[in-house]
Formats: sequence, C-alpha cells, structure tokens
Amino acid sequence: MQRITTPAGVTVSWDRWGSGPALVLVHGAFSDHDSNWELVKPLLENRFTVHAVARRGRGETDATTGHGLEDEGRDVAAVIRSIGEPVFLLGHSYGGHTALLATAEEPSRVRRLVVYEPAWPHLVSPDAMLPLEGLARAGDWDGFCVTFFRDLLQVPAAEVDAVRASDRLWAPILRDAEASLGDLRAISRYDFRVERFRGLRVPVLLQVGTESPRDLYVTDALAAVLPDVRIEELPGQAHEGMTTAPEMYAEAVTRFLLA
Repeated sequence: MQRITTPAGVTVSWDRWGSGPALVLVHGAFSDHDSNWELVKPLLENRFTVHAVARRGRGETDATTGHGLEDEGRDVAAVIRSIGEPVFLLGHSYGGHTALLATAEEPSRVRRLVVYEPAWPHLVSPDAMLPLEGLARAGDWDGFCVTFFRDLLQVPAAEVDAVRASDRLWAPILRDAEASLGDLRAISRYDFRVERFRGLRVPVLLQVGTESPRDLYVTDALAAVLPDVRIEELPGQAHEGMTTAPEMYAEAVTRFLLA
C-alpha cells in the first residue's frame, strides 16, 4: 500500500493499480478500499491509474476515535495533493460526502467528481444510534449490520437476508462493522450545509439507483446548487451498483470521466 502522513499527523493509506489518468476512489461504510471496488477493479484498471483510499480504521490507515467527516475529507485531500497531478475523484455513500469535502478543499486538483448516494446525516439521529450503540457494546456485529441496512437504509428484509446468506458478500461487511460505527458517529455529527458547495465549478456526476429511496440521499439537494452537474440513474440498481451491476457501473463512470 501507499502511505502518507497528513498535516494532522494521521497515516493514510491507499492501494494503487492500473494505468492511465489518476482516479481516486473513496469507499463507503461497511466496506473498505478492497471490498467496495472488488468487482469493478478489472473494468477500471485498463483505463485509469486507480488510487483506492482506505479510510480511517481500514488498510494501514490510522484507526482513530472522535474524528469527523471533515477530518476524512482532509485525509483524501492530502492523498490528492500527494499524487502530484489533477485527478478524477469518485465517492460512494459516506465516501461521497468525504469526496465532496475533499473537492471543496482542493478544487483545482479535481478534474471531475462522481458521487453515488451520500445519505442525509439526519437519518443517523441520536434515536437511530441508540440500538446500534447497544448492539456494538454487546459485540453483536451481525445484528448491528442487519439493523443498519434494514432500519436506516430501508433495504428490504429479503435482500438483507440474501446478502447474509452469501459469505463472500457478508464477511467483509462484518469485518468492517466496528470501523463503520465510527463512520455513523461521524455522520451523525456532520453539519451538512449544501450551500457550501454552490461555488464548486468542477463537473459533477450524481449517481442514483432507480430502486433506491431517493429521499434518503442528498442527491437532489446537491443538484439544485452545483453549477456543473448532472444526475444519472442506474436502472434496476439500489445503493451498491458497483457490486450488483459492475459492468453497467464501470461503463457509466468511464463515459462521464473520459467525455
């Protein structure tokens, strides 16, 4: 893995693979720099030099407590600066918020930005966190993951059960559960103000799945303020298009970035 120490003294790591223009990937919660992109990796590596960031508590990146989304945005901005050339940037879910913050910090270094369904922070309210904190204290990480997907993201129970039945899909989610608790705590404190992105002149693609509950995500709020923005729906997909339809997902990303 590649590693840097940020101005805040945090070690941040990332995997690098492929060849072509630089593309920085920022994973969401309940995944990491590997599992979030596993199925699209072979579809991107022939077009881009991919830098898959491991957010806090993953890979060789420091596991910290009490950090905020803004801290992780600065982590990604530090990685972008270290690459030494303008980059394409893509963030999924929590990583979408992180990518937006990094772009706001380093707009001249981001050529184009792709953001896939960052959630409204108010969904992770103090009331919503109570059962999750209880499950975490009890070490019931399986129950923790099920409760998050079923109750907060409103994933149908049948779909959650189908993912749980697959060790290939569920094992990395369980592995990431403790680090994801930090993500949920961070987003619950995040003061999301869409107006701060009004002056962001980077071309932005907002991705949404047609099967996702649209009101869970800040997509439409961002579309109303960003000056150079488009929304693209991923037909038949929900929150994990890079896993459920990797060919469709990679084609959509490549088409926008290399337009």
